[in-house]
Amino acid sequence: MREDSRDAIGAKPDRIPSGVWVLGIVSMLMDISSEMIHSLLPLFMVTTLGLGAFTVGLIEGLAESTALIVKVFSGVLSDFLGKRKGLAVLGYALGALTKPLFAIASSSGVVLTARLLDRIGKGIRGAPRDALIADITPANLRGASFGLRQSLDTVGAFIGPLLGAGLMLLWANNFRAVFWVAVIPGMMSVALLYFGLREPKTRQKGKRSNPIRRDNLKRLGGAYWWVVSIGALFTLARFSEAFLVLRAQQAGIPLALVPLVMVAMNLIYSLTAYPFGRLSDKMSHTRLLTVGLVVLIAADLVLAINDHWVVMFVGVSLWGIHMGMTQGLLATMVAHAAPADLRGTAYGFFNLMSGIAMLIASAVAGLLWDQLGASYTFYTGAGFCVVALLALGWRSRIGTVGH
Repeated sequence: MREDSRDAIGAKPDRIPSGVWVLGIVSMLMDISSEMIHSLLPLFMVTTLGLGAFTVGLIEGLAESTALIVKVFSGVLSDFLGKRKGLAVLGYALGALTKPLFAIASSSGVVLTARLLDRIGKGIRGAPRDALIADITPANLRGASFGLRQSLDTVGAFIGPLLGAGLMLLWANNFRAVFWVAVIPGMMSVALLYFGLREPKTRQKGKRSNPIRRDNLKRLGGAYWWVVSIGALFTLARFSEAFLVLRAQQAGIPLALVPLVMVAMNLIYSLTAYPFGRLSDKMSHTRLLTVGLVVLIAADLVLAINDHWVVMFVGVSLWGIHMGMTQGLLATMVAHAAPADLRGTAYGFFNLMSGIAMLIASAVAGLLWDQLGASYTFYTGAGFCVVALLALGWRSRIGTVGH
């Protein structure tokens, strides 16, 4: 299907639409809320609840994969209804309402329940939100728009841990008090999305068909399914970031300051996402993905070799650069490869495969951590990166990905 600026309803061809800014700020507020909790949650589980690394990895993998799998259903539903904002509001509201569960958690079961419900909310909102960005943005600005949203989202991802660390110091490592404060920005994000964004009117005439009918799925061609496959490989190579937090704990960093590791990673992620998003509008997607994988290999090797705090900072910084290079890019590639009326479904299936890969990667990472040590976890991640690099090299010989 030919992509052009007419896909963006009411958008100027040379300017990122205001709706992208609203969605970015909504993401930022929710990430402040979520990361205040998630940056501390691995430590809370290990030090307060007495759980092992394998259990932490399993909970994180189940939670993140649940979010990605739910995106299939929300994406399909948004295509069928021709409406995306309502599902996005529902997903953000569920995420906000689950935050108090973390504050009252007394067992691994309660933590798992809270994480699953929170991530179900993320799954409900994710695909409709990404499809909405693609709907309202001109094709020639999609990389920049996805990069901007990712950048604003990641601003929240470093403000959240920073607030968490500051409140932990102020309140003498009181995890539960910090978790209660996290409820506030979550509620703000829901209010902003509900009142601050007007969904564009759809132009499709006639009765809508089931997006997952065989004839519709056939319209998601080989280029799209290649993007799905490479996205899953990337997820296998990049397990849950909870293991960055646990690695920081091994470095002897004071408990209250461990979340600053996520602050550093997300700061770099935020600073690089928009520039690399703009760059993706002008250069080969395959080439940029390749560079991103090389950077992740370097991050894994640095984190495997030593747990000194300086080495940790270098490894985490490289991890953040990799995220800035690849996350918005993969979302842009899905938008380019999928028909406009199937974008929600396309993001849903993309995230389903990534969700399965996330569950496998996080469980394997936790098992390796417990049985062989942290270094083997990161070496294995580097190994998956090499597999992904070989796949990209093979693809480049038979045809390019993206443009």
